[in-house]
Amino acid sequence: MPIIEHSAVLLVLVAVLGYLLGAIPFGVVITKAMGLGDLRAIGSGNIGATNVLRTGNKRAAAATLVLDGAKGAVAALIARAALGEDAAQIAGAAAFLGHLYPVWLGFKGGKGVATFLGTVLALAWPVGLAACATWLVTAYLSRISSLSALVAAAASVPLAWAMGRGEITLLCTILAALIFLRHHANITRIIAGTEPRIGKRG
Repeated sequence: MPIIEHSAVLLVLVAVLGYLLGAIPFGVVITKAMGLGDLRAIGSGNIGATNVLRTGNKRAAAATLVLDGAKGAVAALIARAALGEDAAQIAGAAAFLGHLYPVWLGFKGGKGVATFLGTVLALAWPVGLAACATWLVTAYLSRISSLSALVAAAASVPLAWAMGRGEITLLCTILAALIFLRHHANITRIIAGTEPRIGKRG
């Protein structure tokens, strides 16, 4: 963990602002704007890029992926520039929670993979790049987005240690645990061999 340098009141304010940024449901906004329907009624009902891809619109999926990742990255980078590392981690974590539990959608959000990767990239880019590479390799080999997310999230903790970024290992551990929690149904389907492959339309 980084050294806590700021008051609890200030860090709570950072958390609230980070949460509100993370709670913007870009997948829902983009699919509606492009006339693709209500994303929550498509495929898995998830608001992330993988489910947007099930509409068959790759541009919409790519935009959702970038913007969901940017939520965590922007929150962390602004907080770091304004205050420092303690605020950066709190802002990134809060944006991640905002994506998982957005107030605008009745606290029913996404699974947080893109926002997680964006946050880690902003906090420690070598670790973030390694986690992204882990996702890509796993996706190439398995063609299963959820499995790729689980492997990348789990790998982020030892990657942080190995790359000398021990200050983010606790954050990576907590966020990875939440990703596993949000993927509990996917884990069941992976074990059963029924998890959908990347690009399958809903």
